[in-house]
Amino acid sequence: MSMLALCLVLIAALIHAGWNFLAKKSGGDVRFALLTCIALSTVWAPVGLWFAWRDVPGFGALQWSLVTASGAVHVVYYVTLLRGYRLGDLSVVYPLARGTGPLITAFAATTFLGEALGIIGWLGVLSIVGGIIVIAGGPSLLRTLRRGTHSHEDLARLRAGVNYGLVTGGFIAAYTLIDGYAVKHANVSPILVDYLSNLIRLPLTVLLIWVLSRREALPMVGYAKRMWRPALVIGAVSPIAYVMVLFAVGMAPLSQVAPAREVSMLFAAFLGGAQLGERNRFARLLGAACIAAGVVAIAFA
Repeated sequence: MSMLALCLVLIAALIHAGWNFLAKKSGGDVRFALLTCIALSTVWAPVGLWFAWRDVPGFGALQWSLVTASGAVHVVYYVTLLRGYRLGDLSVVYPLARGTGPLITAFAATTFLGEALGIIGWLGVLSIVGGIIVIAGGPSLLRTLRRGTHSHEDLARLRAGVNYGLVTGGFIAAYTLIDGYAVKHANVSPILVDYLSNLIRLPLTVLLIWVLSRREALPMVGYAKRMWRPALVIGAVSPIAYVMVLFAVGMAPLSQVAPAREVSMLFAAFLGGAQLGERNRFARLLGAACIAAGVVAIAFA
């Protein structure tokens, strides 16, 4: 991986951990996902529309299919992530989600896209897996989940964190592969991949809110008044991190870039312990350090 690509990934990782910390603190639900979509569409409209005016006339069925698929997967990913943050800890959900996704991506990219990691790269992947296991609690996590040795509330949060983290990781792998293919093989600008897929997310999220509101009340006006500030920040900042990653994908193999993003877990583990008072801070920092070591190995594979 080139130094420029690595720098883009590292800066993106810091930004990504920051907006996930804010999402965790906000405790938002599917309505928060809609607010962030609206904020992103508004704040980044000048840039997104300029790129659309330049490139969209040349789009074919492949490009539109990829953008649409990306938008659909992102909706499910973000709603799942937000629910995981409401029910579990940041320092469990985030590492599991961010670690599982790139691991799946690395396997898929080397299996189906003809990329290669080499011995050092796969050692890095194993280091990331080990870090995930440590952060999630390792053997003690399995014993806790099996025996229920903690309080009912703590056990419920732990189970929710693990379950939602793993499911979210699967969605991360899906949209990473879709967007990576769009940038590397369909010649779609990283900025357009993010902006157009967000426009796809808007009506899909509205539809999802309508479906869910048939089972429970989801008042929007009062909710928007309370939550518009964090939604605006996330909508304005999160595209910067993801577009940086997509530009890095254009410079380096997807099987390297996707795992390298996960240095963000160092920041998330620290924020979860220091700022949110979550337990096992040092064990989770140790796991994050293993992930960072794996990132270094992959970056220089």
